[in-house]
Amino acid sequence: MPVTSGWHFSNAVTCDSPHCATIKSKEFTLTEHQLSSPSNSEKTKIFYGYVIVAAAFVIQGLTWGMYITYGVFFNSFITEFGWLRATVAGAASLCFFLIGIFNIIIGGLADRYGPRCIMTVCGLFFGAGLLLMSQINAVWQLYLYYGVFVAIGLCGADIILLSTVARWFIKRRGLASGIVKAGTGIGMMILPILAGRLITTYGWRVSYTVLGVLFLLLIVLLSQFLVRNPEQMRLIPYGATENSMGSATEAEKGLTFQEAIRTRQFWTMCLVYFSIVFNSHTIMTHAAQHTIDMGIAATSAASILSIIGGASIVGRLAAGTMCDRLGNKPTMIICFVILAASLCWLPIATELWMFYVFAVMYGFSHGGFFTIISPMVAGIFGTRFHGIILGIVICFGTTGGAISVVLAGHIYDIADSYRIAFFILLLFSFIGLLSTASLKPITRLRESRLTKDPITK
Repeated sequence: MPVTSGWHFSNAVTCDSPHCATIKSKEFTLTEHQLSSPSNSEKTKIFYGYVIVAAAFVIQGLTWGMYITYGVFFNSFITEFGWLRATVAGAASLCFFLIGIFNIIIGGLADRYGPRCIMTVCGLFFGAGLLLMSQINAVWQLYLYYGVFVAIGLCGADIILLSTVARWFIKRRGLASGIVKAGTGIGMMILPILAGRLITTYGWRVSYTVLGVLFLLLIVLLSQFLVRNPEQMRLIPYGATENSMGSATEAEKGLTFQEAIRTRQFWTMCLVYFSIVFNSHTIMTHAAQHTIDMGIAATSAASILSIIGGASIVGRLAAGTMCDRLGNKPTMIICFVILAASLCWLPIATELWMFYVFAVMYGFSHGGFFTIISPMVAGIFGTRFHGIILGIVICFGTTGGAISVVLAGHIYDIADSYRIAFFILLLFSFIGLLSTASLKPITRLRESRLTKDPITK
């Protein structure tokens, strides 16, 4: 069907906010046939949701890959300024903690004003934080520029991108989310190597300058491709039916934020994600050191993290496909079972090949968890307030991660072993497993209020 006379493509994507959609709906009305029945020439075009997935994939790789790269700069700070390792690590801990707090704010802003505007602002903060890092000379600057500015930029990398993808896909939502999150794994594999070479050749200050300028431009540019929902481009979500679509303001169905936080499912999801990040942040921080303590060479121990990163890419893509075929809840349960198995294996591992087996098992579950969480939240609560709901869930997760890293280190200092810490991780893996198994679809509201994507199939 030809586009209605007088309406141009640029107008269709200029405004992200749902408030704008209400205003536009007063100017023209689309029939279901106009909305979902393109002409033969239009059918050959690539669905714009895939463009958003591609942009989100690159942004994920740039942001989270750079976050992992912070450790590459450790020695430069210690050598030049004589700071303690704990002091330098404290900036990363502050950054991770604030990501959880800022996620709630960023999620609410993205729900109200749309992804393009807010992701652009996040990109400016992220790039500016990296640029300012090249000028630091005091600890307070390290904590402000990296701990705060970079944290604000990182918030958008999950909340904004995953919420936007969830609104564009009903079918293949899991796979789309998995592809986006695979960008994190690619960034983890490439950027530390790139940063290391830049530091060796030009020094750490020039490295931060180059990366800051490059990332600022790329993230801001890619953010311009983000559109809140398909209705703003006179499209429908992938997998939607004609009868399920109404006006642009009605297309995003689900619970309000106030309704969501009153449900048992909301707090159960918070506990599930707390358990996930409680495990993941501890493993990513302490696994290599535990391997060294067991007599493995440092270079070989470092390769375990690379294997985890590679296996996580497979896990992200596999979990996304499994979500679409099996459902979100069964896929989450499978990942928890694999996590528990890896944690049972880790304490008895004594040789390098045994640690490699652990890395493959854990890496698969690690990637799967971070792919499933967004589609699962959308499946339970809908996409109407997906940003702020997911933001709070992630905030609980980052809190768990911040606690677990310190707790594991404290246990090691007392017991001279990680065995007790690993037992606690195993305990939380079972808590997460049982909590996931207890989740049921929300049935007290009218079925039309929720997207056709229940947590169980």
